[in-house]
Formats: sequence, structure tokens, C-alpha cells
Amino acid sequence: MHVQVGIIGAGPAGLMLARLLHLRGISSIVLESRNRAYVETRLRAGLLEQGSVDLINETGMGERMQREWMVHNGTEYVAGGERYRVDMWDLINRRVYIYGQQEVVKDMIAVNLAAGVPIIFEAEAREIGGLDGDKPFIRYRANGVEETIVCDFIGGCDGFHGICREAIPKAIRKDYDRVYPFGWLGILADAAPTSHELIYCQNEERGFALFTMRSPKVSRCYLQVPPDESEENWSDDRIWDELGKRLGKHEGLTLSTGKITQKSVTPMRSFVSEPMRHGRLFIAGDSAHIVPPTGAKGMNLAISDVYVLAKAMTAHYERGETELFDHYTETCLRRVWGAQHFSWWITSMMHNLPDENPFDRKRQLAELRAVLGSRAGQTLLAENYAGLPIEM
Repeated sequence: MHVQVGIIGAGPAGLMLARLLHLRGISSIVLESRNRAYVETRLRAGLLEQGSVDLINETGMGERMQREWMVHNGTEYVAGGERYRVDMWDLINRRVYIYGQQEVVKDMIAVNLAAGVPIIFEAEAREIGGLDGDKPFIRYRANGVEETIVCDFIGGCDGFHGICREAIPKAIRKDYDRVYPFGWLGILADAAPTSHELIYCQNEERGFALFTMRSPKVSRCYLQVPPDESEENWSDDRIWDELGKRLGKHEGLTLSTGKITQKSVTPMRSFVSEPMRHGRLFIAGDSAHIVPPTGAKGMNLAISDVYVLAKAMTAHYERGETELFDHYTETCLRRVWGAQHFSWWITSMMHNLPDENPFDRKRQLAELRAVLGSRAGQTLLAENYAGLPIEM
């Protein structure tokens, strides 16, 4: 089987890439190791930047999203017992949108399949090769049968644990990694959101908490916990009690509680792998980088990566140009490292670190007040949180 672009991974990166290529008349096939039901219900991020929303709409995949999204003009922060609001719309004329990643993926799958883009589920990519030649290949197994796809290019969108990044020789690959000394206990609850906008809390004594949502009736909340913590140590009552203590008392703000339907502990890390290209292989999204969820950048970076990649492939097929391929890594990493810095910055400002002393805690609170208490600081926060424009 031959196709112009073989794509490994049916997450936001792989599915957006397939759609962008299809709209330019470039053929692709998407291989996904999991079944369709798993991919469409896999719980992930839920915040979309303005640029991501614009691209989803422009590619014709946003119809249901526009009916169901939750639009946020700002975000709230609680620090030192004080409550602040960062009005993104007022500061930078941009906003963010809440729409679960699993819903984004569901829409992308439906639109791609309706357009005739092949997506093969339960197809495990086992080997990729020929990356230095003009006909790379992907060997995969589906329905108990080994198959091979020959293509012009490979889009490696198979996540942090996939095979694509590992196909880049270690002699030329450099990985940058930071593991944080805490994790997030995350819950889903049948409860109306505590606020109509996200609330980031920094409690000097107890640690970080985040109050967000997946719908007007479903809350998504997080607590900073030790990285090796087990969710089994946290009863529903203990979770709600701790969330209430970290939020504190504020006029007009009451913690909304309800039945907890899911809970899990997620470790926190920052990771970047360079380069993002080797020969005819291009990696994107979680295959190339991971950000702590504090900054809500993971899905948005994945979409940005493949926009850059699709633009390069379009230039190649329509005009025979290769210059954008040569600049793919540089172009993507400019945005990636900016997002890494922002995610690290907001994570370090909002979390308690195990080795901090009283001086560090007071300095941290002073930094938060300096940022949240000035229009200049709020503007910097808003620009990064709502997302800088996607590289064109």
C-alpha cells in the first residue's frame, strides 16, 4: 500500500494533520493502536486557545464544538487569601474555550471518516524505516495480520510512549527533561462548576488547587499531592474537605460538591526532544514534548505543530519547495519552548515545593501579588494563557 503521508496516532495532532492534508488534496492514512471507543472517551485536557479554536473551525470540524463549548473571557486566581480576576478579553481581546479533548477527537474522527480519510483502529505500528530515503515505510499489525505502508513522509503523532521519537538516532537526538516533586490528584464530579471561570489557587500552607469544568454540570478539580500518592488514600469526603480548605472563604464564592465519578493521580513533568525531524519523519505533539497541565498547552501545541507541518507538506506537493521542511524543528520549537517557559513559570508560582523554606514561600507570594496586582503582569499572563497566534 502506498500513500503520500502515513500518520501514526489518532489524537488531536494526527487527526488535524490528516484533515489539513485532505483539504489540500494530499492523501494520508492514520494508524491508531487503540480502538475507536477508547480514543473517543480517553480523558485528557479541556482548554482550547483562540488559535486552536480558529483552526478547528476553519477546517470544518467545529460545528458541535460551537454549540457546546464554554467560553471564558478570563480566569480567577486565589493567592495569599486574596482573589484576583485576569480579564483576557479586556487585556488582549482574546479568550479561551472549554471543550474536552475527547470531544475534539470525536469530532475530528467523524469529519475525517466522512471525507474518506482512512483511519485504521487497533493497528499497532511496530516498525518505521527508510527515513533517509524517498520511500519510508511503516510496518503495523491489525486483525492479526502484518501490513506495510510505503509513503513519502511519516507524521509521528503517537504520543510520549510511541515508536516515532525513538526512531530518531540517539546520536543526533537531545532530550530535555524536568520531573516535578509533586503530582495532581484529579477528579471528575457530577457537580456544577464552583465558578463560571477557572480558579487557580495557591494556598501557602496546603498547596495548589485548580477548579475547572467539563460542562455546566460536570466539574474537573485538581489537588497538589506527592508524586507517589495513591488515589485510594483519598475518600470523597477528604477530597471535598481539602478542596474547600485550599479555596478558602470568599464573598460570592461557594464550593460546589457532588458525586465523584473518577479520580486519579498524574505525575508532573516537562519534556522536549530535539530535533523534531529526521529525514522523512516528522514528530509532533506529545511525541516531541510534554508540558505540565498547569498552563493548559498540550493539545494546543499539538495542533500548532501539525499546522506548521501541513504547511510544509503543501509547499512541497504544490510547488516543489522544501525550505519549510528544513525549518520545521526551529519553527515549532520556538513556540514549544515559549510554552514550556510559561508552564514552568505558572507551575512554580502556584505550587508548594518540598524543599522550600519560609523565605521561599514569602517570595513566591510576593511574585504572585506583583503579577496579579498590575495590569502589565496580568497582560503577560493573559497573552501566554490565551495563547500566542499560531505560527503562520
